[in-house]
Amino acid sequence: MQEMVAVGEIAGAVTVVAGRDRILHLEATGLADITSGRPMKPDTLFWIASMSKPITGTAVAMLIDEGKLSIDDPVEKFVPEFANLKSVSGAPARITIRQILTHTSGLGEAPAAATLAARRLADLVPAWLASPMKNTPGEKWAYTQSGINLAGRIVEVVSGRPFDAFLQERLFDPLGMVDTTFYPSDRQRARRATAYAKNRESGNLELAASRAEYGVRPIPPQGNGGLFSTPRDYTQFVRMLLNRGTLDGRRYLGEAGMRAVSTVQTGDLPTGFFQVPEFGGRGGNYGWGLGTCVLKEPHPGVAAMISPGTFGHGGAWGTQAWVDPVKNVAYVLMVQRTNFPNSDASDVRRRFQEAAVEALFPAR
Repeated sequence: MQEMVAVGEIAGAVTVVAGRDRILHLEATGLADITSGRPMKPDTLFWIASMSKPITGTAVAMLIDEGKLSIDDPVEKFVPEFANLKSVSGAPARITIRQILTHTSGLGEAPAAATLAARRLADLVPAWLASPMKNTPGEKWAYTQSGINLAGRIVEVVSGRPFDAFLQERLFDPLGMVDTTFYPSDRQRARRATAYAKNRESGNLELAASRAEYGVRPIPPQGNGGLFSTPRDYTQFVRMLLNRGTLDGRRYLGEAGMRAVSTVQTGDLPTGFFQVPEFGGRGGNYGWGLGTCVLKEPHPGVAAMISPGTFGHGGAWGTQAWVDPVKNVAYVLMVQRTNFPNSDASDVRRRFQEAAVEALFPAR
């Protein structure tokens, strides 16, 4: 990470490697803010963006464990307005819980203006329904933010609690995730890492603007990418997943919930961000669980050193978290850089994972 800072790829990073029963490595490198010289620390706050998605998937998996919904329930069972949704063919769409959380629903996206105007997740339902379907449900994988936020709305309907309150009560408080929130306080914002973009011509890191649709009330809690967290906090979450749904004597997920989150729910469909030739055409190497990407088969680059069955997610600004159930370790990388061509494929992630695996498993 020191080299990545020195060559200007990132301003700073916090890296964590966790085992089932303890943290094996926790280190802060470089700066959280270049102008002030504020250093990175283990309690620096990051916008984790799409690393919110596994948390949303976990919330739904909890309700699966409780028998309150099924992975193949139709969405219209909980949000009746979806009974009238038509697919691209004109037939009833009948999208399912599995499809909205694995990016196979074919749903369109809510316009940005609708998101900014919404005050509750329920307010977004008309916008999701009004947006044209992109493809037939179950036909292909297409990254879809609306499906994840719809899953958050279903959690509200089934639990009777606002989505953010459900997560606070069922995950964040019991796991001790004291700095994980959709709405950072002023004190938390003072610890937030500054976001940077790399100027392609000069190579310099330059300030990047925050995303207006996240982090402030009264915009609703969006499970697709609205969470802020710290390295320590998110490590608690991934350690729970590494321990098959338990941590420190408390069970959060049963076997059914863990299978839904940690195993492929998309069959043989090519999935993920490595499908295009630029990143190796590796769609067949990946599948999708509820809110998670699952590695089916390692490939050169960022997946060369992790095991089949490793699952997790990255974020738009370079954050990464991956749970390797074969090696029994989880990797958490926190950075704030906006314009990686593919944050999952970044050299920063690759170098971190390579160093961790070489240190822990030198014989391999």
